[in-house]
Amino acid sequence: QVQLAESGGGLVQAGGSLRLSCAASGRTFNRYGMGWFRQAPGKEREFVAAISKSGGNTNYGDSVKGRFTISRDNAKATVYLQMNSLKPEDTAVYYCAADLWGLGYQDKHEYEYWGQGTQVTVSS
Repeated sequence: QVQLAESGGGLVQAGGSLRLSCAASGRTFNRYGMGWFRQAPGKEREFVAAISKSGGNTNYGDSVKGRFTISRDNAKATVYLQMNSLKPEDTAVYYCAADLWGLGYQDKHEYEYWGQGTQVTVSS
């Protein structure tokens, strides 16, 4: 069982930056691939970024490439999402998730554990 807790969301102006954190419980964090997803009102949950268990492989959704960076610190059992050049369309609840295969998938159905989410609002 893994518990995930996101933090770092808030209100920011367009063009600004935020860094989200996701802290995991347990001693096996370095076995899990980690992903960030987001969901805006009335929309499907959307893939944002993912990272493999070692941190050696990352991938990004098309809408955030070049602006967002995912990273992890296995010693701290934490995954981060650095978000730069934020746009109003980035407004959503952001969720982190863990996959037991350790690969970091784009498909949300591959993830077994989810956090409660943190709200990000970007004003124009």
